[in-house]
Amino acid sequence: MRTWHEIRGFPLAIRLLLVNQLGVNIGFYLLIPYLAVHLSEDLGLSAAVVGIVLGVRNLSQQGLFLIGGSASDRLGARKVIIAGCALRTVGFGFFALGDGLTVLLAASVLSGLAGALFNPAVRSYLALEAGERKAEAFALFNVFATTGALIGPLLGSALLLVDFRASALTAAGIFAVLTVAQAVVLPAREVTPSANSVLGDWREVIGNRGFVAFAVAMVGMFTMENQLYLLLPDGARRATGWDGAAGIVFLVGTLTNLWLQLRITRALKNRGSRARWISAGLTLMGLAFIPPMTVAGAGTAHGGVGDAALGALPVLAGALLLYLGVMIAQPFVLELIPRFGRPELTGTYFGLFYVVSGIAAAVGNTVVGWSMDAGQRAGAQWLPWACCLAFGLASAAGVAWLHRRRVLPAAQVAPVPVPA
Repeated sequence: MRTWHEIRGFPLAIRLLLVNQLGVNIGFYLLIPYLAVHLSEDLGLSAAVVGIVLGVRNLSQQGLFLIGGSASDRLGARKVIIAGCALRTVGFGFFALGDGLTVLLAASVLSGLAGALFNPAVRSYLALEAGERKAEAFALFNVFATTGALIGPLLGSALLLVDFRASALTAAGIFAVLTVAQAVVLPAREVTPSANSVLGDWREVIGNRGFVAFAVAMVGMFTMENQLYLLLPDGARRATGWDGAAGIVFLVGTLTNLWLQLRITRALKNRGSRARWISAGLTLMGLAFIPPMTVAGAGTAHGGVGDAALGALPVLAGALLLYLGVMIAQPFVLELIPRFGRPELTGTYFGLFYVVSGIAAAVGNTVVGWSMDAGQRAGAQWLPWACCLAFGLASAAGVAWLHRRRVLPAAQVAPVPVPA
């Protein structure tokens, strides 16, 4: 009820963007997790070709975030959001209607470019529209995004009982509805023209050493968050011997997010600096990998449902701590990014930040994947969990160091009321 009341307290534009993020994640996650299986099993493509199609989609998105951010600053976030949703409608439609490699590559490019456009634009619009309530707005944004990431795979599994094309057309339909909703409801905002060229804007943002240092320090956050889709589901399956255990991890996290995200953000925003809570959240994210690490290599439970549930507890405890760490840190990270520079470059700052995060996620997942294989060969199943612990503590220390050096911008903190 409190969450609903908070949502109603925001302008219509922000409420629409929250619903938009719910729809974006539902549409994305009902299709993309099953794309590789469709390409290899339904279409009979080789592993190399599947890798190319998936890689093109990822590169088109992660490599073009900076362009999407600049477009948001110069053309207006509303136009870029609408264009991104429209492009993803077309891209996902191509996945449904085309089997040839040329069509599949075009679908990958369009769907990736779409994400590069609307991801920084949505966050830029939200940051500018929310004013001093950025932390609460991004907390709600996280709630809607997490909910969509849970609903999407469930809906995708159901649609796959029909066929992959049903999933792709449904995803395209969701983005079509979102496109129309943004065009009809989302208010246009006046764009302040930049005195610099696009390259000049990029040089200004990249030359902001404090911001670049902060983006690099946050590498651990994205690496650890990605383990909700790699290491933790694998650990749950190994501990229980049940493929569906991964779904329990997402369910626990989503319910916790719905219940606690806004409460946590509101309780912390006026108590101490943003850097303090970002560092605390990163530390908690790192510590989340200790419970699963203590039972890594213990083997799969074979004694029935009770033993399987007992074996899953350390993994679920780790997932819960990881979600809590994200809930503490992420809203304040997103709130802090626009404060590094001029409001006219908010989209560009978000764009560069997500370029760094995309590279971090790719490199981090490679390291974790390598450590999983190496640990399996050497009988050291604790190794990937220890890597993630190190990522978390290193990122937390990096943010704390930047704060001590007064590199991070200060957010306005309202005084905590003192009882009479």
